[in-house]
Amino acid sequence: MPLRLLLPFLLVLVAPSSPAQQQDHQKDIPPARKDDGTRVSVLGYHEFSSTLAPSQMRIRTATFRKQMEALRNLRLPVISLEDFLAWKKGMKFIPPRSIVITIDDGWKSVYTEAFPILKEFKFPFTIYLYKNYVDGGGRALTTSMIREMQQHGCSIGSHSVSHPFPGTIKHHARKGEDAYRKFLRREFGESKRFLETKFSQKITTYAYPGGYYTEDMYPVAAEHGYDHLFTVLPGKVRQSLDDRRLPRYIIHGNSDLHFEQATTFKSLLGSEAVAGVVVQTTPYPVTPEPGSRIESRLPSISADLSELKNLDPESIIMRVSGFGRVEHGFDPVTSRLSWAVNRRLRHRVCEVNVQWRLKGSRKYESPMRWSFIVEREAAYQVGAGE
Repeated sequence: MPLRLLLPFLLVLVAPSSPAQQQDHQKDIPPARKDDGTRVSVLGYHEFSSTLAPSQMRIRTATFRKQMEALRNLRLPVISLEDFLAWKKGMKFIPPRSIVITIDDGWKSVYTEAFPILKEFKFPFTIYLYKNYVDGGGRALTTSMIREMQQHGCSIGSHSVSHPFPGTIKHHARKGEDAYRKFLRREFGESKRFLETKFSQKITTYAYPGGYYTEDMYPVAAEHGYDHLFTVLPGKVRQSLDDRRLPRYIIHGNSDLHFEQATTFKSLLGSEAVAGVVVQTTPYPVTPEPGSRIESRLPSISADLSELKNLDPESIIMRVSGFGRVEHGFDPVTSRLSWAVNRRLRHRVCEVNVQWRLKGSRKYESPMRWSFIVEREAAYQVGAGE
Protein backbone atom coordinates (compact mmCIF):
# COMPACT_ATOMS: atom_id res chain seq x y z
CA MET A 1 0.00 0.00 0.00
CA PRO A 2 1.57 3.35 -1.00
CA LEU A 3 2.62 5.57 1.87
CA ARG A 4 0.99 8.50 0.12
CA LEU A 5 -2.42 7.14 1.15
CA LEU A 6 -1.66 8.32 4.65
CA LEU A 7 -1.24 11.93 3.59
CA PRO A 8 -4.13 14.23 4.45
CA PHE A 9 -5.91 16.36 1.89
CA LEU A 10 -7.97 18.71 3.94
CA LEU A 11 -8.39 21.53 1.47
CA VAL A 12 -11.05 21.18 -1.17
CA LEU A 13 -9.62 22.50 -4.42
CA VAL A 14 -12.07 23.41 -7.13
CA ALA A 15 -10.49 23.88 -10.52
CA PRO A 16 -11.84 26.78 -12.61
CA SER A 17 -13.99 26.08 -15.64
CA SER A 18 -14.33 27.90 -18.92
CA PRO A 19 -17.29 30.33 -19.39
CA ALA A 20 -19.00 27.80 -21.66
CA GLN A 21 -18.50 25.04 -19.10
CA GLN A 22 -19.79 27.30 -16.35
CA GLN A 23 -22.98 27.94 -18.33
CA ASP A 24 -23.45 24.20 -18.79
CA HIS A 25 -22.88 23.57 -15.09
CA GLN A 26 -25.39 26.28 -14.18
CA LYS A 27 -28.04 24.22 -15.95
CA ASP A 28 -27.09 21.22 -13.80
CA ILE A 29 -27.36 23.01 -10.46
CA PRO A 30 -30.20 21.36 -8.51
CA PRO A 31 -32.95 23.59 -7.10
CA ALA A 32 -32.32 24.80 -3.57
CA ARG A 33 -34.29 23.12 -0.80
CA LYS A 34 -35.64 24.84 2.25
CA ASP A 35 -33.49 24.49 5.36
CA ASP A 36 -35.40 22.51 8.00
CA GLY A 37 -32.97 23.44 10.80
CA THR A 38 -31.50 19.95 11.12
CA ARG A 39 -27.70 19.66 11.16
CA VAL A 40 -25.65 16.52 10.53
CA SER A 41 -21.95 15.95 11.18
CA VAL A 42 -20.41 13.37 8.87
CA LEU A 43 -17.28 11.88 10.44
CA GLY A 44 -14.53 10.53 8.19
CA TYR A 45 -11.99 7.97 9.40
CA HIS A 46 -9.24 6.03 7.64
CA GLU A 47 -6.96 3.58 9.46
CA PHE A 48 -7.05 2.21 13.02
CA SER A 49 -4.37 0.61 15.19
CA SER A 50 -3.93 -0.51 18.78
CA THR A 51 -0.14 -0.54 18.47
CA LEU A 52 1.08 1.80 15.72
CA ALA A 53 1.66 5.47 16.49
CA PRO A 54 -1.25 7.78 15.67
CA SER A 55 -0.98 10.08 12.69
CA GLN A 56 -3.33 12.37 10.82
CA MET A 57 -4.85 9.42 8.97
CA ARG A 58 -4.38 6.71 11.64
CA ILE A 59 -6.20 6.75 14.97
CA ARG A 60 -5.48 4.61 18.01
CA THR A 61 -8.21 2.07 18.67
CA ALA A 62 -8.55 3.23 22.28
CA THR A 63 -9.10 6.81 21.10
CA PHE A 64 -11.72 5.66 18.63
CA ARG A 65 -13.55 3.82 21.40
CA LYS A 66 -13.52 6.95 23.57
CA GLN A 67 -14.97 8.94 20.68
CA MET A 68 -17.78 6.43 20.24
CA GLU A 69 -18.41 6.59 23.98
CA ALA A 70 -18.53 10.38 23.71
CA LEU A 71 -21.21 10.18 21.01
CA ARG A 72 -23.26 7.96 23.29
CA ASN A 73 -22.70 10.13 26.37
CA LEU A 74 -23.56 13.29 24.47
CA ARG A 75 -26.75 11.57 23.24
CA LEU A 76 -25.88 12.34 19.64
CA PRO A 77 -27.79 9.86 17.45
CA VAL A 78 -25.66 7.97 14.94
CA ILE A 79 -27.84 7.44 11.88
CA SER A 80 -27.34 5.27 8.82
CA LEU A 81 -26.31 6.68 5.47
CA GLU A 82 -29.66 5.51 4.12
CA ASP A 83 -31.56 7.62 6.66
CA PHE A 84 -29.25 10.55 5.93
CA LEU A 85 -29.96 10.31 2.18
CA ALA A 86 -33.71 10.02 2.74
CA TRP A 87 -33.61 13.16 4.91
CA LYS A 88 -31.46 15.00 2.39
CA LYS A 89 -34.05 14.24 -0.29
CA GLY A 90 -36.83 15.54 1.95
CA MET A 91 -38.36 12.08 2.38
CA LYS A 92 -37.68 11.46 6.06
CA PHE A 93 -37.28 13.24 9.38
CA ILE A 94 -34.15 12.57 11.44
CA PRO A 95 -33.01 13.86 14.86
CA PRO A 96 -32.11 17.55 14.52
CA ARG A 97 -28.51 16.95 15.62
CA SER A 98 -27.19 13.72 14.09
CA ILE A 99 -23.95 11.93 13.27
CA VAL A 100 -22.99 9.80 10.24
CA ILE A 101 -19.84 7.64 10.40
CA THR A 102 -17.81 7.03 7.23
CA ILE A 103 -14.49 5.23 6.76
CA ASP A 104 -12.37 5.64 3.62
CA ASP A 105 -10.06 3.42 1.56
CA GLY A 106 -10.65 -0.08 2.88
CA TRP A 107 -7.93 -0.78 5.41
CA LYS A 108 -8.11 -4.21 7.08
CA SER A 109 -8.04 -2.45 10.46
CA VAL A 110 -11.60 -1.31 9.79
CA TYR A 111 -12.60 -4.94 10.30
CA THR A 112 -10.11 -5.90 13.01
CA GLU A 113 -10.18 -2.72 15.13
CA ALA A 114 -13.16 -0.47 14.41
CA PHE A 115 -15.86 -2.97 13.47
CA PRO A 116 -16.01 -4.71 16.89
CA ILE A 117 -16.50 -1.35 18.57
CA LEU A 118 -19.13 -0.14 16.10
CA LYS A 119 -20.98 -3.44 16.45
CA GLU A 120 -20.83 -3.17 20.25
CA PHE A 121 -22.34 0.31 20.17
CA LYS A 122 -24.76 -0.72 17.41
CA PHE A 123 -23.66 2.25 15.31
CA PRO A 124 -24.29 2.06 11.55
CA PHE A 125 -21.40 3.09 9.33
CA THR A 126 -20.37 3.39 5.68
CA ILE A 127 -17.09 2.33 4.08
CA TYR A 128 -15.89 4.14 0.95
CA LEU A 129 -13.93 1.61 -1.10
CA TYR A 130 -11.79 2.02 -4.16
CA LYS A 131 -11.73 -0.93 -6.53
CA ASN A 132 -7.98 -1.50 -6.73
CA TYR A 133 -7.60 -1.98 -2.97
CA VAL A 134 -10.42 -4.47 -2.33
CA ASP A 135 -8.73 -7.86 -1.79
CA GLY A 136 -5.43 -6.03 -2.25
CA GLY A 137 -3.61 -8.25 0.23
CA GLY A 138 -1.58 -7.22 3.26
CA ARG A 139 -3.46 -4.46 5.05
CA ALA A 140 -6.49 -4.35 2.73
CA LEU A 141 -10.03 -5.49 3.48
CA THR A 142 -11.12 -8.74 1.89
CA THR A 143 -14.45 -9.48 0.25
CA SER A 144 -15.49 -11.80 3.06
CA MET A 145 -14.72 -9.16 5.70
CA ILE A 146 -16.78 -6.57 3.85
CA ARG A 147 -19.71 -8.92 3.40
CA GLU A 148 -19.68 -9.81 7.08
CA MET A 149 -19.74 -6.14 8.04
CA GLN A 150 -22.66 -5.61 5.66
CA GLN A 151 -24.65 -7.96 7.88
CA HIS A 152 -24.05 -5.67 10.86
CA GLY A 153 -24.91 -2.13 9.89
CA CYS A 154 -22.28 -1.42 7.23
CA SER A 155 -23.15 0.14 3.88
CA ILE A 156 -20.84 0.85 0.95
CA GLY A 157 -19.97 3.87 -1.16
CA SER A 158 -17.53 4.45 -4.00
CA HIS A 159 -14.08 5.96 -3.58
CA SER A 160 -13.05 5.59 -7.27
CA VAL A 161 -11.06 2.85 -9.03
CA SER A 162 -7.47 3.89 -8.33
CA HIS A 163 -7.75 6.60 -5.64
CA PRO A 164 -6.20 9.24 -7.93
CA PHE A 165 -4.54 12.13 -6.16
CA PRO A 166 -4.83 15.75 -7.38
CA GLY A 167 -1.63 15.58 -9.43
CA THR A 168 -2.91 12.51 -11.30
CA ILE A 169 -6.26 14.11 -12.01
CA LYS A 170 -4.63 17.29 -13.29
CA HIS A 171 -2.30 15.22 -15.48
CA HIS A 172 -5.27 13.61 -17.20
CA ALA A 173 -7.05 16.94 -17.51
CA ARG A 174 -4.08 18.31 -19.49
CA LYS A 175 -4.54 15.54 -22.08
CA GLY A 176 -7.65 17.22 -23.44
CA GLU A 177 -11.39 17.10 -22.80
CA ASP A 178 -12.06 13.69 -24.39
CA ALA A 179 -9.18 11.95 -22.60
CA TYR A 180 -10.10 13.60 -19.32
CA ARG A 181 -13.75 12.60 -19.62
CA LYS A 182 -12.72 9.03 -20.40
CA PHE A 183 -10.52 8.96 -17.30
CA LEU A 184 -13.31 10.30 -15.09
CA ARG A 185 -15.83 7.84 -16.49
CA ARG A 186 -13.51 5.00 -15.64
CA GLU A 187 -12.94 6.18 -12.06
CA PHE A 188 -16.62 6.82 -11.40
CA GLY A 189 -18.19 4.15 -13.56
CA GLU A 190 -16.00 1.08 -13.15
CA SER A 191 -15.91 1.52 -9.39
CA LYS A 192 -19.69 1.64 -9.20
CA ARG A 193 -20.15 -1.42 -11.43
CA PHE A 194 -17.53 -3.39 -9.51
CA LEU A 195 -18.97 -2.62 -6.07
CA GLU A 196 -22.59 -3.21 -7.06
CA THR A 197 -21.75 -6.56 -8.67
CA LYS A 198 -19.50 -7.80 -5.86
CA PHE A 199 -21.52 -6.64 -2.87
CA SER A 200 -25.11 -6.62 -4.18
CA GLN A 201 -25.78 -3.07 -3.07
CA LYS A 202 -26.84 -0.08 -5.09
CA ILE A 203 -24.06 2.52 -5.04
CA THR A 204 -25.24 6.13 -5.22
CA THR A 205 -22.69 7.98 -3.07
CA TYR A 206 -19.07 8.90 -3.75
CA ALA A 207 -16.25 10.24 -1.60
CA TYR A 208 -13.78 12.32 -3.60
CA PRO A 209 -10.28 10.80 -3.15
CA GLY A 210 -8.19 13.29 -1.21
CA GLY A 211 -11.19 15.61 -1.21
CA TYR A 212 -10.21 16.96 -4.63
CA TYR A 213 -12.98 17.69 -7.11
CA THR A 214 -13.74 19.88 -10.10
CA GLU A 215 -17.02 20.96 -11.60
CA ASP A 216 -16.24 18.76 -14.60
CA MET A 217 -16.89 15.78 -12.34
CA TYR A 218 -20.51 16.70 -11.66
CA PRO A 219 -22.05 15.58 -14.99
CA VAL A 220 -19.91 12.42 -15.01
CA ALA A 221 -21.08 11.56 -11.50
CA ALA A 222 -24.69 12.17 -12.47
CA GLU A 223 -24.27 10.06 -15.61
CA HIS A 224 -23.31 7.10 -13.43
CA GLY A 225 -26.09 7.56 -10.91
CA TYR A 226 -24.25 9.23 -8.05
CA ASP A 227 -26.53 11.68 -6.29
CA HIS A 228 -24.53 12.50 -3.15
CA LEU A 229 -20.79 13.22 -3.15
CA PHE A 230 -18.60 13.95 -0.13
CA THR A 231 -15.60 16.24 0.26
CA VAL A 232 -13.14 16.55 3.16
CA LEU A 233 -14.03 20.14 3.96
CA PRO A 234 -15.25 20.25 7.58
CA GLY A 235 -18.71 21.56 8.28
CA LYS A 236 -22.25 20.62 9.24
CA VAL A 237 -24.58 19.29 6.55
CA ARG A 238 -27.89 21.07 6.23
CA GLN A 239 -30.73 19.95 4.02
CA SER A 240 -30.32 22.79 1.54
CA LEU A 241 -26.63 22.12 0.78
CA ASP A 242 -25.55 21.10 -2.72
CA ASP A 243 -25.48 17.29 -2.76
CA ARG A 244 -22.40 17.27 -5.01
CA ARG A 245 -20.05 18.77 -2.43
CA LEU A 246 -21.14 17.68 1.03
CA PRO A 247 -18.77 18.44 3.93
CA ARG A 248 -17.17 15.88 6.22
CA TYR A 249 -15.05 16.14 9.34
CA ILE A 250 -11.93 14.04 8.69
CA ILE A 251 -10.95 12.79 12.14
CA HIS A 252 -7.20 12.93 12.77
CA GLY A 253 -5.48 10.47 15.02
CA ASN A 254 -3.12 13.09 16.40
CA SER A 255 -5.62 15.87 17.02
CA ASP A 256 -9.07 16.09 18.62
CA LEU A 257 -9.94 19.34 16.84
CA HIS A 258 -12.21 17.98 14.12
CA PHE A 259 -13.98 15.61 16.48
CA GLU A 260 -14.60 18.50 18.86
CA GLN A 261 -15.96 20.63 16.03
CA ALA A 262 -18.12 17.81 14.71
CA THR A 263 -19.73 17.11 18.06
CA THR A 264 -20.33 20.76 18.94
CA PHE A 265 -23.66 21.99 17.65
CA LYS A 266 -25.11 25.44 17.93
CA SER A 267 -27.46 25.78 20.85
CA LEU A 268 -31.19 25.99 20.60
CA LEU A 269 -32.27 29.12 18.81
CA GLY A 270 -35.50 30.72 17.67
CA SER A 271 -38.42 28.40 17.09
CA GLU A 272 -36.32 25.37 18.07
CA ALA A 273 -35.85 26.76 21.55
CA VAL A 274 -39.54 27.48 21.92
CA ALA A 275 -40.57 24.06 20.66
CA GLY A 276 -37.87 22.28 22.63
CA VAL A 277 -36.90 20.19 19.61
CA VAL A 278 -33.42 19.29 20.86
CA VAL A 279 -33.18 17.40 24.13
CA GLN A 280 -29.76 17.73 25.74
CA THR A 281 -28.35 15.40 28.34
CA THR A 282 -25.03 15.18 30.20
CA PRO A 283 -23.32 12.16 31.80
CA TYR A 284 -23.22 13.95 35.17
CA PRO A 285 -25.71 16.30 36.89
CA VAL A 286 -25.31 19.99 36.03
CA THR A 287 -27.04 23.27 36.75
CA PRO A 288 -28.67 25.01 35.09
CA GLU A 289 -30.01 21.82 33.58
CA PRO A 290 -29.30 21.15 29.89
CA GLY A 291 -31.78 22.92 27.63
CA SER A 292 -33.51 24.58 30.59
CA ARG A 293 -34.79 28.14 30.71
CA ILE A 294 -33.72 30.48 33.48
CA GLU A 295 -34.69 34.01 34.42
CA SER A 296 -31.49 35.11 36.15
CA ARG A 297 -28.79 36.75 34.08
CA LEU A 298 -26.30 36.06 36.89
CA PRO A 299 -26.74 32.34 37.52
CA SER A 300 -24.43 29.93 39.25
CA ILE A 301 -23.16 27.19 36.93
CA SER A 302 -22.16 23.87 38.46
CA ALA A 303 -21.45 20.21 37.75
CA ASP A 304 -21.55 17.27 40.15
CA LEU A 305 -18.58 15.06 39.30
CA SER A 306 -18.81 12.79 42.35
CA GLU A 307 -19.52 9.73 40.17
CA LEU A 308 -16.43 10.34 38.07
CA LYS A 309 -13.69 7.94 39.15
CA ASN A 310 -10.00 8.93 39.32
CA LEU A 311 -10.67 12.58 38.53
CA ASP A 312 -7.66 14.90 38.63
CA PRO A 313 -9.23 18.08 40.11
CA GLU A 314 -6.25 20.23 39.12
CA SER A 315 -6.84 19.43 35.46
CA ILE A 316 -10.44 20.68 35.25
CA ILE A 317 -11.14 23.40 32.73
CA MET A 318 -14.46 25.21 32.48
CA ARG A 319 -15.39 27.46 29.58
CA VAL A 320 -18.53 29.57 29.30
CA SER A 321 -19.68 31.29 26.12
CA GLY A 322 -18.96 35.01 26.24
CA PHE A 323 -16.37 34.53 29.00
CA GLY A 324 -13.98 31.90 27.70
CA ARG A 325 -12.07 29.99 30.35
CA VAL A 326 -13.28 30.88 33.83
CA GLU A 327 -11.74 30.50 37.29
CA HIS A 328 -14.10 27.95 38.79
CA GLY A 329 -14.24 26.56 42.28
CA PHE A 330 -14.03 22.88 43.20
CA ASP A 331 -15.17 21.28 46.47
CA PRO A 332 -12.96 18.21 47.12
CA VAL A 333 -15.51 16.79 49.58
CA THR A 334 -18.51 16.82 47.24
CA SER A 335 -16.55 16.88 43.94
CA ARG A 336 -18.75 19.72 42.87
CA LEU A 337 -17.48 22.21 40.30
CA SER A 338 -19.04 25.69 40.32
CA TRP A 339 -18.73 29.19 38.97
CA ALA A 340 -20.96 32.20 39.54
CA VAL A 341 -21.48 34.35 36.45
CA ASN A 342 -19.93 37.71 37.30
CA ARG A 343 -21.16 39.74 34.33
CA ARG A 344 -24.79 39.70 33.20
CA LEU A 345 -25.47 37.26 30.39
CA ARG A 346 -26.43 39.20 27.28
CA HIS A 347 -27.23 36.37 24.88
CA ARG A 348 -30.30 34.18 24.84
CA VAL A 349 -28.25 30.97 24.89
CA CYS A 350 -25.32 30.22 27.19
CA GLU A 351 -23.02 27.30 26.36
CA VAL A 352 -20.81 25.54 28.92
CA ASN A 353 -17.85 23.24 28.24
CA VAL A 354 -16.07 21.27 30.97
CA GLN A 355 -12.98 19.12 30.43
CA TRP A 356 -10.79 17.06 32.75
CA ARG A 357 -8.05 14.46 32.90
CA LEU A 358 -7.99 11.27 34.90
CA LYS A 359 -5.21 10.75 37.42
CA GLY A 360 -2.05 9.51 35.74
CA SER A 361 -3.21 10.52 32.25
CA ARG A 362 -1.82 13.32 30.13
CA LYS A 363 -4.77 13.38 27.78
CA TYR A 364 -8.05 15.17 28.39
CA GLU A 365 -11.26 13.18 28.29
CA SER A 366 -14.01 14.11 25.86
CA PRO A 367 -15.59 17.35 27.07
CA MET A 368 -18.99 17.60 28.72
CA ARG A 369 -21.09 20.26 27.03
CA TRP A 370 -24.50 21.70 27.60
CA SER A 371 -26.41 24.91 27.14
CA PHE A 372 -29.32 26.70 28.72
CA ILE A 373 -31.60 29.53 27.69
CA VAL A 374 -31.95 32.91 29.32
CA GLU A 375 -35.53 34.18 29.22
CA ARG A 376 -34.54 37.70 28.29
CA GLU A 377 -38.03 39.12 28.62
CA ALA A 378 -38.20 37.97 32.23
CA ALA A 379 -34.54 38.74 32.89
CA TYR A 380 -34.98 42.36 31.90
CA GLN A 381 -37.90 42.87 34.26
CA VAL A 382 -37.13 44.81 37.41
CA GLY A 383 -35.51 42.60 39.99
CA ALA A 384 -35.22 39.58 37.70
CA GLY A 385 -31.61 38.44 37.96
CA GLU A 386 -30.30 41.97 38.14
